[in-house]
Amino acid sequence: MKIKRIAIVGGGNAGWISANHLGLELSRDPEIEITLIESKDIPVIGVGEGTIPIIRDSLQSFGISEGDILTQCDATFKTGIKFSNWMAENTQRENNFYYHVFDSPYPGGYDATHYWLGNKAIADFSKLSTSYWISEKNRCPKRNDSPAYKGFVNYAYHFDAAKFATLLANNAKRKFGIKHIFETVEQVTMHADGSIKGLQYESGKYEEFDFYIDCSGFSALLLGEILAVPFVDKGAQVPTDSALVLQVPTEQNEQIFPYTKSVAHGAGWIWDIPLTTRRGTGFVYSSQHMTDDEAIGVFSKYHGKNLESSSVRKIPMKAGFRERFWEKNCVALGLAQGFVEPLEATSLFVTDFCAAMVAKKFPVNTEEIPIYAKSGNEIAQIIWARILDFIQLHYVISDRRDTQFWRDVTSNIATSDLLKERLELWKFSIPQRTDFASTFDFFNAENYLWVLYGMNYPTRAPVVNEQVGRIAEKIISGHIENASRFADSLISQRAWLTQLKEFAVKNK
Repeated sequence: MKIKRIAIVGGGNAGWISANHLGLELSRDPEIEITLIESKDIPVIGVGEGTIPIIRDSLQSFGISEGDILTQCDATFKTGIKFSNWMAENTQRENNFYYHVFDSPYPGGYDATHYWLGNKAIADFSKLSTSYWISEKNRCPKRNDSPAYKGFVNYAYHFDAAKFATLLANNAKRKFGIKHIFETVEQVTMHADGSIKGLQYESGKYEEFDFYIDCSGFSALLLGEILAVPFVDKGAQVPTDSALVLQVPTEQNEQIFPYTKSVAHGAGWIWDIPLTTRRGTGFVYSSQHMTDDEAIGVFSKYHGKNLESSSVRKIPMKAGFRERFWEKNCVALGLAQGFVEPLEATSLFVTDFCAAMVAKKFPVNTEEIPIYAKSGNEIAQIIWARILDFIQLHYVISDRRDTQFWRDVTSNIATSDLLKERLELWKFSIPQRTDFASTFDFFNAENYLWVLYGMNYPTRAPVVNEQVGRIAEKIISGHIENASRFADSLISQRAWLTQLKEFAVKNK
């Protein structure tokens, strides 16, 4: 039977990213109808305000103007993540921070890592990136004449999650003809083969579809509750299970830092994400190591004022994913598929990638579903496993031992065999692209280099002859001087975004 009617159950960023991907790939077939069903009674989590650069490709393919993203979603540019206090204070030469940026650790295309390992006093590893200098000086990675979706360094965005969902929704409905209805699913009917048949709404209306996209959030209404696909709990590997969320208004002339702040504390870390009108902050912690009252107290110190429990929103976070994200005629995307703490902005990334994968490899008829499901599930398993490894990396190589949390996450926590093998290998060898065999190892050698050497991982320094050493030293010194000077030539992010908005108003 040909698949003609597709239902997306749930809105938010997951639902509307899915709608755009499906619309982009399937709207050319006039027989296919896509409907997004959103409940007014179920709140959207809406704190996923950080992204990674690959989102630009999707947004551009949807036909969304970068100017609209920046002006309609209070968006700012993100050149990477600044990790502070992730190492013991007494082991750091200067300020206790490093960057995981989106550009290459090879200045001028030259890999100087082998030289740097034996000469770390020349500079912190983060300084081998041009993005480091742009970030530290609060500059914008673009000029006024830079093309849309292009910058001097690789970048992503911070944005208001609710406004971003609205932008995606308007685009999906206008460009791809996605139907949008407000209904709350009350019951689900099933076919004899165990696949989903139809949806009974609280309003009394009943509808049947051929295929379902579950974007219902943590509840996983269709994949989890109805199809009973087991949840693979990874709490033993990622103990940070709670977050307190607070939005902080900012002044119009306040500087906008072009990165996400990740500030470690005694039982987790704090995110701090700048938008044009406010900052989105979150206090991530392990409830096994810190009470809610203690968390509010430490969060209060970060903000320099007393916070009441009523002023912050608590979000429970359960790390893990569904054993299969594709079961029969249902695919789960977003939080319904899985979640690992937001340390590296992986949630929206997995949603975007898997939505694109499903849309590009969508079955024409129901008989094809099993083969597509098998392939997709195998890929999703690899993605989640490698994301877990990369998140754990930040904890297990830290030299902090000042609290029970840090002692536990560095010494008493389960890690995958692959991560153990890689960390053992990297004691003797610099990470290389050949260490990452899978296409779906999205965090590659360059990502690992920024974190490993930002946190002073003890890789044995290779022997470097005098001539190569002189070349490498000259390249590093020249890069630092040129990158710093180049960053000085750029205007601040606040100034650039203000000019963009003024231009948009004049040209309405």
